[in-house]
Amino acid sequence: MRIWKEIWDYAKMIIIVVVIVTLVNSVVLINAKIPSESMEKTIMTGDRIFGFRLAYGLNLDFFGHEISKKIKDPERFDIVIFKYPDDESQLFIKRIIGLSGDKVEIKDGKVYINDKELKSDVYGITDYIDYPGIAEEPITLGDDEYFCLGDNRPVSQDSRYEEVGPVKRSIIVGKVWIRIWPLTKFGKVS
Repeated sequence: MRIWKEIWDYAKMIIIVVVIVTLVNSVVLINAKIPSESMEKTIMTGDRIFGFRLAYGLNLDFFGHEISKKIKDPERFDIVIFKYPDDESQLFIKRIIGLSGDKVEIKDGKVYINDKELKSDVYGITDYIDYPGIAEEPITLGDDEYFCLGDNRPVSQDSRYEEVGPVKRSIIVGKVWIRIWPLTKFGKVS
């Protein structure tokens, strides 16, 4: 009898831990391994990061019912995690360059926001963007739309590409928070 009580106590403890880890993983944190070089030199291929799902509010699908609560808007230069528009199982990590309502254009290799060159963008790995994509012509972002670029722009598939385009807030699942691997680079990512 006593041994069954101990086994049951251990089983309850394991169940509680599994439930807590599942909740944290699905509601609070995103654990991701960086698969490509599109965000280098900020985040390197193979790095592991935690993203914070609640950075901009709550956006959950709870048994087919969407629960959402907007806390704050993403800001320019935030590094966000979003679902690929045509494949929600695939996550992208990019930097927000254009905000809702902005007019974005890439001309002569430079990013322009509302007809002014974005000089505060110090994150790109190059000073010149070879491929402007759909931003060769001005794009005015709608409500809750963002223009995102990878820091390694020569190899990044981002908002310049028609398949990705402007990123809707509804597919943003979180904000990159900390790098957890490699341990020598452990810390906040910005």
